[in-house]
Amino acid sequence: MRKLRLLLYPFAVLYDLITALRNFFFNVGLTKQYRPKVFTVAVGNLSTGGTGKTPMIEYLIRSITDKKVGVVSRGYGRSTRGYLEVETSHTPKEVGDEPLQIKTKFADSIKVAVAEKRVLGIKNLSERYDLDVILLDDAYQHRHVKAHKYILLTSYDRPYYQDFVLPAGDLRESAAGVTRADHIIVTKCPSNLSVGEQNKIRKKIKPRSYQTVDFAYIGYSNVLQGDEKLPLEGLKQKKVTLVTGIAKPQPLVDHLSQFLEVDHLKFPDHHNFTDQDIEKIRKMNFIITTEKDYMRLKKFGIPNLYFIEIETKFLGEEDLDFTNIK
Repeated sequence: MRKLRLLLYPFAVLYDLITALRNFFFNVGLTKQYRPKVFTVAVGNLSTGGTGKTPMIEYLIRSITDKKVGVVSRGYGRSTRGYLEVETSHTPKEVGDEPLQIKTKFADSIKVAVAEKRVLGIKNLSERYDLDVILLDDAYQHRHVKAHKYILLTSYDRPYYQDFVLPAGDLRESAAGVTRADHIIVTKCPSNLSVGEQNKIRKKIKPRSYQTVDFAYIGYSNVLQGDEKLPLEGLKQKKVTLVTGIAKPQPLVDHLSQFLEVDHLKFPDHHNFTDQDIEKIRKMNFIITTEKDYMRLKKFGIPNLYFIEIETKFLGEEDLDFTNIK
């Protein structure tokens, strides 16, 4: 792997130069940015996925109380183009699995739209509805929008400061991009991460005076199928097949293995399940999948298919401040 990184390093230097120039043009105003009238919060990362953006969006929806909330996402992997408001009747192919998951979970309490051009998404959604805040999913590099607040996520197992830019590493831009963040959240931490370890990571991040650093972990709760809830503790020692199509499934594998005998069937992130895949999955006796994958699998009517609820939880009090939402 080290030799491969060395071979790709010249391409990484070129990529870094291109993204640095792009950021420079935005920073000095040579490329225009749209400042929405409605309060906007951009959630994203420096790396290419696997940092827990969707659970964070859901956390924010729950946290921003007494406000009318909208969500704009690109809708990764969808077959449609342009602006489209997400309804629970849509399919993952039409709007993307993550926007559909958010809309299914919160239903009529929020408005969700997909648009590869976030400016178009914000304008259309805010013109049609009287919203107080719009959350921009995976929009840290979408610099045509000048958001009011930026939340940068970086995973505990691969923090941005230990990574390289593409293609030698997984960073979409150099680590210098961290300066745009108002809040830096280290995600997918061990739930027992000590204060001492947190302080060591803070020193490596070196936050600016205007930045906060928080630590979060993924909380797992019930295994669900429709209205049926099965507490994990009640499934101890049961043999299950875990089906995943997410970027970094290992934390979920590790968690379930504390309670269950787990056989892991792993697919690439945002995988479109084929008839052959479904035929193989149907043969399993008890299947657990992620919420995101369940959005794509439920249409096949697999009777023994369950998904596990997850949510973002913070180690201590989080420092996110939305008191200035008008």
